[in-house]
Formats: sequence, structure tokens, C-alpha cells
Amino acid sequence: MTCDPRVLRRPLLVGLIPAVWTVVLGLWGLSRHNSVWRDEAATWQVARRSTGDIVRMLEHVDVVHSLYYLCMHGLFAGFGPSTTVLRLPSVLAVAAAAACVALIGHRLAGAYVGLGAGLVLGLLPAVQFYLQEGRPYALVAAGSAVSTLLLVNALRGRARKRAWAAYACAVLVCGWLNWLALLILPAHLITLLWSRAPRGVRVRWAVAAGAATAGVLPLALFSLDQSGQVSWVPPLTWHMMIGPAILLAIGGLGGLLGRRTGTGTGTAERTGAAGRTDRTGRADRTDLADRAGRPGPVTGSPSVAAVGLPLLAVPQLGLIGLSLVKPLFVDRYILFSLLGLALLIGALIGRAVDEVARRSRPAARCVLPVLVAVALVALLPQSLAKRSPASRVDDVLAAAERTRQLKHDGDGVLFIPAARRDTWLVTPDAFTGTRDIALAETPEESGTLKGVEASPARVRAAMLAQRRILLVTDATGVARPTRGRRDRTKAEVLATHFTLVSDERIRGRRVAVYERLAPAGGG
Repeated sequence: MTCDPRVLRRPLLVGLIPAVWTVVLGLWGLSRHNSVWRDEAATWQVARRSTGDIVRMLEHVDVVHSLYYLCMHGLFAGFGPSTTVLRLPSVLAVAAAAACVALIGHRLAGAYVGLGAGLVLGLLPAVQFYLQEGRPYALVAAGSAVSTLLLVNALRGRARKRAWAAYACAVLVCGWLNWLALLILPAHLITLLWSRAPRGVRVRWAVAAGAATAGVLPLALFSLDQSGQVSWVPPLTWHMMIGPAILLAIGGLGGLLGRRTGTGTGTAERTGAAGRTDRTGRADRTDLADRAGRPGPVTGSPSVAAVGLPLLAVPQLGLIGLSLVKPLFVDRYILFSLLGLALLIGALIGRAVDEVARRSRPAARCVLPVLVAVALVALLPQSLAKRSPASRVDDVLAAAERTRQLKHDGDGVLFIPAARRDTWLVTPDAFTGTRDIALAETPEESGTLKGVEASPARVRAAMLAQRRILLVTDATGVARPTRGRRDRTKAEVLATHFTLVSDERIRGRRVAVYERLAPAGGG
């Protein structure tokens, strides 16, 4: 298998091939054996609420994901809740990002760089994880890729007013999906300065970036009142820096070694009548670029390194800086930075193609397919692992199904902590005939994710009135120490007044059945 020279002359195919490749990767094992973990359960249960209930909830929690929840509500309303509807938007978003990355690489350094970058993106382990995730991070990556492509077009002298308006809209949408996406703006600023962009381009960028920031600022300020939601994020430690350091090292290597990849499409793209050569035997790259269907280089056009390195490094370093003020360092918040890594790896692939082309042009056409195949095989164990239920902390649907099998009509149900109520909220029919004995206000009534529970005294009384109680909680190894007086009361009453008759651990969750030691009401 080799790269058909006709593909290299068609920019549309250079973008389309990585997009289709990414969709195939995304559809592979999309249901994860019909499993849904706790983060996706939040999306699922919120998307099933009415628009009014969602807006009421956003006043108290998760306003940072407001746009995403409303979009998913529309999809669930139109197509019904399922793992496919939950995750397909992420698959399509990463596919769009791969197409944009391929076009960026193609316009900056040739078709081999573009194809390599676009195909690599979907293979990156972190991207494979969020490629099939019912959360907004893949959508942020897609918007970031679109905005970067628009910026590259502007630097190559192809931006009109509506292109800058589109840039501002892309950044605005990214910010409304997660305001940390605004870290892409300093990355783009560095690209502008590195590329010595004309003053007019810099001014138009500043106006577009300012408009997008102003549009996101109210969301960011409002979300500060809900900052307790990220209280689970641990403080920054040195070992947390290992991952970013490795990424930056790989990116730096790509920028260093790939810097000599030609501004045209590379020597390997010579097809039919070869490009003209000078007295030293070197190909006329401008002629080759024209023959490959790509315009020649534009004065001021940035290098791959000028686009890819800031896109990779700035969000990583920016999030580290923010985390010194408040712990926020979670890699998914800056998933879009891996667009830069893909571009830099694409530059390495382009360099490899050029080196092989000096010895054999036909062999050079095999370099990209061979490298992708090797990467696919090497990453196969990880790819399979990320498509299994075990790749996530827990499985809401598995716990709900086991509850369905164990329940008896009239059973009471308890959740420790209250957030494990998502098992019921995602699959309410699995709990038909049972009663949530701790719940005082439903999530919809209270405008919360997990509802409001009664006082410890009332929870205790409700438990003692039950003959049989089902407990849904975290499995050992996943569970955190019991916090809060209410949860301690639940655990104390179960240990003192009930006996454990069934205890099963299912994919990170625990479903236990307790029966009263004495007649109900015996205290």
C-alpha cells in the first residue's frame, strides 16, 4: 500500500482521509460493552431533563458545561438516549479536528505532513480515550482546530472580515464549552509573533480575540462561584509534570527535526513529470507544490513549529500556572493542546518521507502507510483497553442492571455518597418498585445533580422502618473515606441494625443487600 499521488494533489482528500479514518476509530467499540461511567452519567441524566430544569440546575452547578448540556438535551430529545447518541458527537468532533489538522499541515509543509498529522491525531492515546466520551472535551478540540486553521489562512494572506468573524465565533463556542479553551489565544498570539505577522493581521486578531474573550468572560466569572465542583482536583505535584514534560519533549523534537521539511509538498510528492532541478540536482519545490495542487508558499506563512509548538506548550504551561493558584491540572481540560503534538509528529513524518525520497521515490510513498500501520499495531493493546469498561472508574449501567436483578418490591434504596444516585437517574426503570429512602428533593426539584437528602435523623428513621435495603456505593479501591454526617449515619445504621446478605462488586461499584436484624420499628 502506498500513498496515491493523486491524493497529494487534492487538498480536499488530504482532509477527508483523516476524518474518515478517525470516524472508523471512533465507531470501533463505541458502546464499550454497553457501559457508562460517572462523568458520562452526569451528561446523560442532565440531557434528559427539560430545558427549564437544566437552566435551573446551571444556576447552582456545572454552568461551565451549559452549552454542551443544552446541545445534548436536543440530541436526546430528537434521537433518544443511548450510548451512541451520547458519544457520537465526540467522534464527529475529533474527525473534524483531524481534518483541520491535516489541512493545516498540508498548507504549511505539504500533503505528507498534513496526512501524517491528521492520521496521527486519532491514534494518540489521550485522544482515543476522549474520542468515545460523552463529555465536551472533543468538541473543544474541534473548535480549537477550526480556529487554528482560520488563523493559518489569515497568516497566508487569505482572511477576509468574515473569516475573522468565524475565528471569533469558533473561539467563543470553545469558551462556552469550557472557558479554559481560551488558553488557545496566547498560543495563537505566540504564533503571530513567531511568524512576524503583518500589523494588520495582528490588529484584526486582537479584535477577534477580544470579542471572543468578552463573550466568554461572564460564564467564567459566574463559574467561579461554583469552583467547589473541582475541589476533588489534587494540588500540583512534581510527578504530575512527567506527562506534560514528555509531550513537550516529543513536540520539541518534532519542531527541531521537522523544521527542514520543505515548504512545498516534499520531494516524495513528485509525480509524472518530476519537478525541475537545478545544477545541484535539488527539486524546484515551488514547481512541485503547484503540481500537487497546492499554492506556493506565501510571504509570512508560518512554519509547522510556529503553529504546533505554541499550540502544544502554552495550554499545558498555562494550566500548570493556574494550578499554582487553584488546583486545576486535569489533562482533559486542555485536550486541544494535542492538536499541536499531532502537527509536530506530522512534521517528523514529512521529514522521514523526504529522507527516504532522496534514495527512492517509490519507497517514499510507502513511508506514511507503514508508519501508521506500525503505530496502530503498537498501540493496539492500549486501544483495546480504552474501549473496555475497565478503562473507566466505574460503570453506572452495570450497577443498575445488578440492582434490577436483586431488588424486591418495597425495598428501600440508599446511595453512599449521594452522587451514586446517578445509577438511578440514568436507569430509573431498574429501580421500579423500590423507594429512595434518603431523598427529600429530587434533582429536578432542587436544581442539583444529585438531589437533596433528608436530615440524618430522618434518614435514620426511614432506614429503621425498612425490612430490606439495597445499598449502591463505590467498590473498594474506588471509594473515598465516608464524609458528612448523613453518610456516616447511613453506614452506622446498616452496621448496627442490619445484616449483610449479598455483596457484589460490579465494574467499580458495589451493590449490597441488607436485611433487618429485628422487626421494623424496633429501633
